[in-house]
Amino acid sequence: MRVSWDGGRLTFRLDPEDEITGRAADGHPVKLAINTCTVHDVPDEAHPDLFAVAAWTVVAPWTRRRITFDRAVSADLAAALHDGWGIEAGPVGAEPRPAGRRLAISYSGGADSVAAATIYPEAPFVHFKRVSHDRVPNRWPHYRSDVLADLAGKTGRELSVVPSDLEFTLAEPRPGYPEHHAVAAGALLLADRLDLGGLAFGYELGSRWLGGGRYLKRYTPDNPMWAPHGAWGRLFASAGVHIVLPVGGVSEAVTMRLALESDLKDQVRWCLTGATGPCRTCAKCLYKELIQAAVERRPLDTPITADHPRAAKWLRPPPYGGQEMVEYGLARVPGIERTLFGGVMHHFDATEESTTWLDHCYPPAIEEIAAPWRGRAAAFMTSEVGLMTREEALRVETWGTAGGPAPPSRKNAVK
Repeated sequence: MRVSWDGGRLTFRLDPEDEITGRAADGHPVKLAINTCTVHDVPDEAHPDLFAVAAWTVVAPWTRRRITFDRAVSADLAAALHDGWGIEAGPVGAEPRPAGRRLAISYSGGADSVAAATIYPEAPFVHFKRVSHDRVPNRWPHYRSDVLADLAGKTGRELSVVPSDLEFTLAEPRPGYPEHHAVAAGALLLADRLDLGGLAFGYELGSRWLGGGRYLKRYTPDNPMWAPHGAWGRLFASAGVHIVLPVGGVSEAVTMRLALESDLKDQVRWCLTGATGPCRTCAKCLYKELIQAAVERRPLDTPITADHPRAAKWLRPPPYGGQEMVEYGLARVPGIERTLFGGVMHHFDATEESTTWLDHCYPPAIEEIAAPWRGRAAAFMTSEVGLMTREEALRVETWGTAGGPAPPSRKNAVK
C-alpha cells in the first residue's frame, strides 16, 4: 500500500499483494470502492505519525504486507504497525511525537458518548460529520449527519466539526468506517493544534469487554480494537494520542442513565436517520428504547410489533448483539411479555438480581485509562456509579461461557 496526503486529501494505491475485499479488526468483510477521500478543515501540517495513523484507519483492511508513506515516520510508529499487523512501514526517520496535555472527546451525540463527556466536563469535542464524496454516489441519503452536527453545536462545549467523505471508500456493506477507528481521523490530524495526548471514545462494557455485537460474544480482556495493549491501542499511543474509554467499565444502562441526567440531555441522539427526533422505527431506536424503558422502569414505547421486519431478529433464538442489555431489559420493563420481546423471555431466566452487576463499574476498566485522566474517571465512577464487587466482576469475566457463577450479592467493592 502506498499512501500520500495533499493537505487533507488522502490518496492510496494498492500493491500487488493487497486485496479489494479485506476484513476490519472485528472480522467484518469490507470491499473497497475508491482510493481517495478527504478530511476537511484540518491543518495542512501535523506530525507525520498523525498523518500515518489517520491513513491507517482507512487503509488497514486492504493492506497485506507493507505500507509506504509520503513522509518519514518515527521508528516507534513503524514498530507498532509491525508488531500489531506484521506490516513493514516506511520510510522511517522522524522523531516520535510527544503526547500532548489535553484529552478530547470523540463526540457522536449518542448516550454512550454523552456519558463519556459527562466525566470530563472541560474536554473539547471533536465531531466527525459525513459529507458526500465528489466521485461516489450517496447510496445512504437518509443518514442525517447534518442533524447530528447541529446538535453537537448546541452543547456549548468547545467543538471541532470535521467533515469527511472517507466512509465512501467502502462499496460493501454500505458507506461506513473502514475501521471503527476511522472516526478519529479528524481528531488525529487536529491533535497538534489541540495539544491532544488522549482521545476518549464512548465504547462501553459490552464493546470493550464482552465482545460487542458481531465478533466474539464472550468476555475478553484482549479486545483487538480497544484494549490499550492491543494493536490499535499501541498504534495510537505511538503517535502520542492514547485511546481512552471513560465508560469502558459500565453497561449501556449506566451510560443511558448518565446521559439522561446530564446537562447535555437535550442534545442526546442515537438515531442516525431522524430529522426532528428519533425515527422510532430503526433497529437502533428499538434497542435503545428497550434500555431507556428499563432505566426509567416504564413500559416499552415503540410502534414496532412482532410482525414488523425490524422484529425479525428477536423472533430467532440467541445469541444477540448486546445480549447483556436484552437480559437487563427483560428483567425491568413492565409488561415486556406483551411486546415483540415476549418470545425472547423463553430463552432467559433474567431477574433484577441476576443483572444487577450491570448497574456498577468493572474496576479493571478504570485501571487501563492513561494516567493523566485515570483519577477523574475513578472518582466519578466511585461516587456516581459504584464499583462492582468481586462476585459481580466474575459475572463479567464468565460472560459467554457455560456454568457462570450464581447471581452476585453486593458486599465489598473490588479493590
